[in-house]
Amino acid sequence: MHTVGTFTFESAADAREQYDDVGPAAQTVVREVAKAMEFDREEYADRVSSEVIETARDALFASLLEVHVGTRETFDDWRESYDGEVSVAGHENVENVVWHVGPEGEAVAATFQNEEDAAVATLRRQAFGQLYRDLL
Repeated sequence: MHTVGTFTFESAADAREQYDDVGPAAQTVVREVAKAMEFDREEYADRVSSEVIETARDALFASLLEVHVGTRETFDDWRESYDGEVSVAGHENVENVVWHVGPEGEAVAATFQNEEDAAVATLRRQAFGQLYRDLL
């Protein structure tokens, strides 16, 4: 088993604080991307809305969530010792699992066979939608 990402939270308040902290980085990313796309001031003002910045913040936050990657056996061992709810997407006969533990006694997991990077990215989106969107 190994872990990728950096964000893991002990509480909902910790998650909210980290989400707030990535706001300025999201604004910078959007501004620099717009600059690379050669938006002038008028086009930037027309096209870059608060929703665009919020989407960047959501994506940045989700992309940094800590994800555990392991075999089905490793996941099953962890799940036996975990005292919360776990939502699993995918087929039970697949060899590998990625999972993220949220701050409020819930976790999400997804099975995968070969494409670890794709599984991690998909799980992070699922984790954000299921565990964090309403929390933040």
